[in-house]
Amino acid sequence: MLNFAVDPALVAPDIPNGTELDFYEGETFLSIVGFLFLETRLMGVPVPLHRNFEEVNLRFYVRRGAQQSWRRGVTFIREIVPRRAVEVAARVFYGEPYVTMPMRHDVVDRDGMVRASYEWRRGKRWESLAMEAAGEAQPIAAGSHEEFITEHYWGYTARHSHTSEYRVLHPRWRTWKAHTFELRADVAALYGERFVEPLSHPTSAFIADGSDVQVFRALDDPALVAATAAKRV
Repeated sequence: MLNFAVDPALVAPDIPNGTELDFYEGETFLSIVGFLFLETRLMGVPVPLHRNFEEVNLRFYVRRGAQQSWRRGVTFIREIVPRRAVEVAARVFYGEPYVTMPMRHDVVDRDGMVRASYEWRRGKRWESLAMEAAGEAQPIAAGSHEEFITEHYWGYTARHSHTSEYRVLHPRWRTWKAHTFELRADVAALYGERFVEPLSHPTSAFIADGSDVQVFRALDDPALVAATAAKRV
């Protein structure tokens, strides 16, 4: 997870109707997140050849008032996956801005060293997000920056004049602070010119240990419709 403090005006055009920006200590954050889906199921059913795959996304953080509390969630600018069927399913079920590109990954957790690298190919060029950390993963402290980035349990997607909402459930993760990190990409071509300068100065970089994840389409009763189970790194 590579994180950037940005001007709120940068993402203002992308805020879904009915939500507002969520701030941490008065700042707005964008994150580039790479992770690996494992043993994925759609509506509880495994899809052959589509159970294990990478994703890299660019996201920011919003919230929506509901039932006298806040639902804190994420909104995606772009999500890259390697399989066309995954892109189509995500667009149909969740309205998410997925694109398909060839991808590969290298994830190592051995002898006190953790490395995660996710790559995608645009045309003939491979681009990547990579970082390394050492030691043991640490619990996320209450009120911390890491908590803000990881503890958003709703997704919001703008669909023309209305907004789709879905719920995400997973245990609280542990994290490693990265001691090296690199984003090697043509940001203008990938995300647009407006993101070039904001994505040149990371605020933080860390790796999360991941867990089982469930995504639900039902708004108020997540037991009704189980959509996806995944493990993240």
